[in-house]
Amino acid sequence: MSDPTQTNRLAGETSPYLLQHRHNPVEWYPWGDEALGRAKLEDKAILLSIGYAACHWCHVMERESFENDEIARVMNELFVCIKVDREERPDLDEIYMSAVQIMTGSGGWPLTVFLTPEREPFFGGTYFPPEDRWGRVGFRSVLVEVARIYREERQNVTRSAAGLTEHLKNLSGAPLTSEMLSGDLVRAAVRAFASRFDSREGGFTGAPKFPPSTTISLLLRFYHAHGDDDALRMATLTLDKMAAGGMYDQLGGGFHRYSTDEYWLVPHFEKMLYDNALLARAYLEAYQLTGKEDYARVARETLEYVLREMQGSDGGYFSSQDADSEGVEGKFFVWSRDEVESVVGARAAKFCAFYDATAQGNWEGHNVLHRTRPLSEDDTDLENARRSLFEVREKRVKPGLDDKVLTAWNGLMIIAMARAYRVLGDERFLDSARRSAAFILEKLVVDGRLLATYRLGRAKLNAYLDDHAFLLGGLVELYESDFDLRWLDEAAKLAGQLERLFWDDAHGGFFFTGSDHERLLYRSKSGYDGALPSGNSVAATYLLKLASYTGVASYEARARDTLRAYHAQMERAPAGFPQMLIAVDYYLASKREIAVVGAKDAAETREGLRRLWRRYAPNVSIAFLDFDSAGRSEAEEKVPILRGKTASTGTTFYLCENYTCRNPTRDITLIEAALPAR
Repeated sequence: MSDPTQTNRLAGETSPYLLQHRHNPVEWYPWGDEALGRAKLEDKAILLSIGYAACHWCHVMERESFENDEIARVMNELFVCIKVDREERPDLDEIYMSAVQIMTGSGGWPLTVFLTPEREPFFGGTYFPPEDRWGRVGFRSVLVEVARIYREERQNVTRSAAGLTEHLKNLSGAPLTSEMLSGDLVRAAVRAFASRFDSREGGFTGAPKFPPSTTISLLLRFYHAHGDDDALRMATLTLDKMAAGGMYDQLGGGFHRYSTDEYWLVPHFEKMLYDNALLARAYLEAYQLTGKEDYARVARETLEYVLREMQGSDGGYFSSQDADSEGVEGKFFVWSRDEVESVVGARAAKFCAFYDATAQGNWEGHNVLHRTRPLSEDDTDLENARRSLFEVREKRVKPGLDDKVLTAWNGLMIIAMARAYRVLGDERFLDSARRSAAFILEKLVVDGRLLATYRLGRAKLNAYLDDHAFLLGGLVELYESDFDLRWLDEAAKLAGQLERLFWDDAHGGFFFTGSDHERLLYRSKSGYDGALPSGNSVAATYLLKLASYTGVASYEARARDTLRAYHAQMERAPAGFPQMLIAVDYYLASKREIAVVGAKDAAETREGLRRLWRRYAPNVSIAFLDFDSAGRSEAEEKVPILRGKTASTGTTFYLCENYTCRNPTRDITLIEAALPAR
């Protein structure tokens, strides 16, 4: 078993996930030259294990196998063992997850892959029990058999690994197409979503159900443009069911990773920063479009959870909270009926009926709280009961926190926080977004190169495409929130790095790793949206938005060519590219610009911006010129739609289309009337 007095080579790492394994009897290496060199020198296969700190089944496999002295002995004897945090090394995770999905038809974490010393995969899977059970081959048996095959059937192994590697390389290609981009791509995606929509419970798959955040954003956009009621129904039913279910933390706010059932009831209990960023964005958009206050409440509570639990004092957002506490999945979040009654007293019967807390429980003898009917804004009994239970829950042993700061995920949360400020008017959210952006720009940019991860005072690893694209989005949204030109300047720097380090001159689009990255099995490039929107789709979206503010034509050209690079793939599988299709729709749409000119602190300026921000207007860019500011000339230089704009008698609004403006007005209602409304 693990000996806390003994450590392996993971002891010098900063990743909480890797450090969790530093006392294993397995002779783990981090990914790097030492491990890869040893595999070549000793002609041993590599056992690559990939997971992350909040992963429940990763913890299970560690307890069952990696802390088992006998299994560890077999691992150490037969393989060079490498442990990787997928959140630090999404480049490795993408390559080897794709390999396992091809080999087995499925994937997930923990990811277990066997490689040749040349790093080519030849066998893999996900979770393995220690011994044969549940119809699954045991890990000990897998180790022995894979080692035998590698030793006795080397020629077959080498040929198979080389063929799989070549197939992976071919999948990464995405040639430019001369076909014109059209709205037919978006309509095809909406039809595809409709064909798989769960009309009773929402969502687009059976169990398990993952939150389809970006799909919802695309459906809301499609409804706004075309008045398609079915698109709105698919989006809002899914939002309603998720918010009422146990996947949403009914006491503390924020969403768990996914639902294990089709009803959004029993979650996989980890909370990921990126899920909450993407879901907050979707609920904010739905609130703008429908005016339904419950959507505003869910977005607000979700982001308040992030402020409370997931942002460090220095500004960086943390990565995740574990599914487990005290070694038990979900223990922190679930309740017995007796516990509820002891806390809320006379309000218990009402609360338990509303949140389905029964004596027998709704999950493994415990209760996952979920709403059985809509929540009334003025129900003080329920609100007081929720508050009392939350305060008691805060005294429990909390799930483990992965407090590393990832640039990419911070970018997504900056987008959500900045947008929440504009929609909800809460200054805390803008302050939070600013603090995160300032932290990333100060701590994770070294000699001009953006880095991917930070913890314990150490920033490391060259940033990937997602880091650049998501942070670019955050900076653009920050400019849209406070009109500080610093954010546009930093966004322009990132756009330059995207082109210099990641652009594919041969086929268009952006590689996942920079040209200065270590040489991997191949240089991957994808536009497909998984749990995260792809870096290519987010880059295209925000390069278009950056072009709308700066007038730099090359930003729009790179975005257009990225969309064209994935045209054929979007035609074949449109439902796999919702964020890319959002970018396509934005590229094709008739865009409008609003220049607001006035005194920044004037009541009429603040009220005008508030009214504009509350509207769902995804194709409108809003810029502000403070005519009392010493930086007025700089703003006019960097943001072309502000040039020559005046406001002699008070706050003035200019509505423009493709940089051609109507007569200015001081009446915000005239601007509102001219904007598309749904």
